[in-house]
Amino acid sequence: MRKLVVVFSILSLLLPMSCDDGDVFEVELDFENEYDACGESDLVLYKTKEDPTETLSVLITNYTIADAFDEDANDTIEKTGTFFYRTYGRPDLPSDLFCTNIPPANLNIATNETSSCGVTLIRTLVEDDDDGIDPEFEDLNGNGNLEDDDTDGDGIPNYLDEDDDGDNVFTKNENPDPNGDGDPADAQNTDSDKETIPLPDYLDDDDDGDGTLTRDEENDSQNQEPADDVTFPDVGPDYLNPSLSTKVDATAYREHTIKQTYTLRMTVTEISLSILLQDSLDFGFFSGRSGFSLNNERTVTPAFP
Repeated sequence: MRKLVVVFSILSLLLPMSCDDGDVFEVELDFENEYDACGESDLVLYKTKEDPTETLSVLITNYTIADAFDEDANDTIEKTGTFFYRTYGRPDLPSDLFCTNIPPANLNIATNETSSCGVTLIRTLVEDDDDGIDPEFEDLNGNGNLEDDDTDGDGIPNYLDEDDDGDNVFTKNENPDPNGDGDPADAQNTDSDKETIPLPDYLDDDDDGDGTLTRDEENDSQNQEPADDVTFPDVGPDYLNPSLSTKVDATAYREHTIKQTYTLRMTVTEISLSILLQDSLDFGFFSGRSGFSLNNERTVTPAFP
């Protein structure tokens, strides 16, 4: 199970501004490291703050937030846009400041600075099987490469495989981490008394050690789900009952679901305002608010041997 921990930092830039009379002022841009987005045909990426009330925004024409996620994953997208810095003569800002066709009344804009700019969007896709095991523990050969660990040889590496051992019982349902700390060191091992080398159930294609593969112990219903074949309810599923070894050959693997999480980081370049000259400004990460989810999933059914 991949866990992503995101720390929200503060962007603080102290930028000098000189006037003709020789006085020096300081403009402090103090915004959170998240931005929102909206727009059906033109994309507005923005962040707001209060005390004082200010906004930073970038307009990219003929582009939408969905377009940014339609292109290939783990890519860098280069665009041009218009950068806006505004201050307001009011103590708070309306929640629909940017995402309405008709701007709110009485905005009382005190400062409105604009500049052409470059925009770099860096999108990253993280995929995970959500099976209850941290990815670091799915690197079974310890070489730092998660792609070459595929216990059942079905073409899906363990960190993306809902069923690591290919027994048609999903890993998360084989009690891989009883204490819930992400480390499978305490994983259930039904036939531990029969094994020379301990193999937890989620990596064992014959969980009860009776000589019949778990996926072939579907005596009642052949639906690629051995857990619902129970001859003796007081013992549990047949695939965990070593006294039963009736074999019904499996013919297919179950469909697998792979969780997807996106991040979209933006950098604005070549900003030229009367109060600000900035070669590069880290605009932060897209929040995923404004009706666009950063979470998705895809499904795949491995070819059966």
